[in-house]
Amino acid sequence: MLAQLLYQIFDWLFGFFTLALLARFLMQWARAPFRNPLGQFIIAITDWAVKPARRLIPGAFGWDLPSLLLAWLTQVIFHGLVFSLGGSVHLEPGLMPTAIGWLALLAVFEVLHVALYLLTGVVIIAALLSWINPYAPLAPLFNVIARPFLSPIQRLIPPIGGVDLSPMVLLLALQILLNVLASMQHTLFPFALG
Repeated sequence: MLAQLLYQIFDWLFGFFTLALLARFLMQWARAPFRNPLGQFIIAITDWAVKPARRLIPGAFGWDLPSLLLAWLTQVIFHGLVFSLGGSVHLEPGLMPTAIGWLALLAVFEVLHVALYLLTGVVIIAALLSWINPYAPLAPLFNVIARPFLSPIQRLIPPIGGVDLSPMVLLLALQILLNVLASMQHTLFPFALG
């Protein structure tokens, strides 16, 4: 019971930090403004890790690589803690490099998983705000982030009766990707929790 409680706490804390780092990465990639309450919140909770990492890891191609790599490292640390605290897996010293490799790959899957959920949330919020309150203070932020993903679909599927179906198509594609990713993850890592 205590182990399950610790797992839930670690899962929430590390998952939230991973989400914040990926949101920072996505906002910079989409050139979204950070001068809003959500942007300022993301900077406030991630700056302590991203600023020092920028001294070691430069950005490239307009990508905030320190944030992306820190999101991956956060998942590596989380799953390392889960496996070490679980005590169910005992490794011989010769198998340690293999285990670290699997842990690094599992972290890649987890980062992709969180990124797809983040993008799903962004698209849903952008679509809801466009219908409910297109002049909400955060509506431009979500529109800027969602636009690069929705624009290619909008070119293929024009609005029907004034209704933009691109968010529904993108959400369906994201759900399919999440299912494929979960299936691959379950096949490769049947021992992973969650």
